[in-house]
Amino acid sequence: MAVCTGLIVANLYYCQPLIVLIANEFKIPEADAGTITYLTQAGYAIGLFFMVPLGDKIERKKQILITTLATVIALVIAATAQSFFVLEIASLLIGITSIVPQLILPLAASLSEPSQRGKVVGTIMSGLLVGILLSRTLSGIIGDIWGWRSMFWIAAGICLLMFFVMQKQFPYNKPVFHGSYGQLLQSLFTLIKTQPLLREATLINAFCFAQFGAFWTTMVLLLSDSPFNFSSSTIGLFGIVGATGALAAPLVGKLGDKGSSRIAVGYGCLLMLISFIIFYFSGSSIVGIIIGIVCIDIGIQGVHISNQTRVYSLLPEARNRLNTVFMSFSFLGTAAGSAYGLFLWKLGGWHAVTIGCAVLALLSLTVYGLTYKSKK
Repeated sequence: MAVCTGLIVANLYYCQPLIVLIANEFKIPEADAGTITYLTQAGYAIGLFFMVPLGDKIERKKQILITTLATVIALVIAATAQSFFVLEIASLLIGITSIVPQLILPLAASLSEPSQRGKVVGTIMSGLLVGILLSRTLSGIIGDIWGWRSMFWIAAGICLLMFFVMQKQFPYNKPVFHGSYGQLLQSLFTLIKTQPLLREATLINAFCFAQFGAFWTTMVLLLSDSPFNFSSSTIGLFGIVGATGALAAPLVGKLGDKGSSRIAVGYGCLLMLISFIIFYFSGSSIVGIIIGIVCIDIGIQGVHISNQTRVYSLLPEARNRLNTVFMSFSFLGTAAGSAYGLFLWKLGGWHAVTIGCAVLALLSLTVYGLTYKSKK
């Protein structure tokens, strides 16, 4: 499950190191080409909200397989796009259909013992995070050698392979919700209204994911410009640095099993703030950027895995819907953060980006502080 999660979620991030190559082919400014990054994230948020809840109503394995085939089609459209507008549409579709990891996570949580749930979620999240981070490395290298279209063809092949693996290996899982689809969506708003922990965890996650999206989108622009002038493959290698932080994911999950999830959230928010202080002073320092990447990736894991473990503990019969609310707003945060980062880049370059993201980090810490009575 961790492997499938990592390989499929990677679809959301292949485009980031390819922005410069795509801009060159379609003869558009690099910042404009960057719109595909937040269209992909916005598509993911749409898919999360409208498709993931169905995991509580229909058989999860069937939904996972159908959605994976749809992802293959979307990736082929991107690989064959003859205009940037078509690529934008394909990017949105890639986001909408790449929600399979958020169907796998509730499935894994439902199969695990309560005492091991944090560890299980952490293990699968480590696969997801490695997929997110190493996707940039793979994409950068493939883009430099064979061009950006090749990456989307390879991604389509990977997803097709995963379809057959999941068809053979994944267990069937009976649905627990028997109402209509409309009632299913209505129940999302009921959960938001009645679950304060869900509201708190979701808002903190949205602020943190916004920082994450803003950083990884604008970092490509920073490293492709003077004084670095790095190629897409070299930029992609920075994903390896972030992947080292993914090793912390199972450890964070174990903390959740011991009842320390909320403490880990606070430390994660603080570490993300520290990362942008480091980034502010590292606009021309590779060492500083590497240290900052390790900090931001460990920080985002501490926040996300801990919050997800807390959310999954609320209502076992509504895990897909809880995950829908939690992850939809998280990835809306990523999409908004990517757009926010591009806006700040145009406004004042790297320093504007780091200051703007530090403000978001302070907002996440403010929410954490104001909701401190929620100890769980």
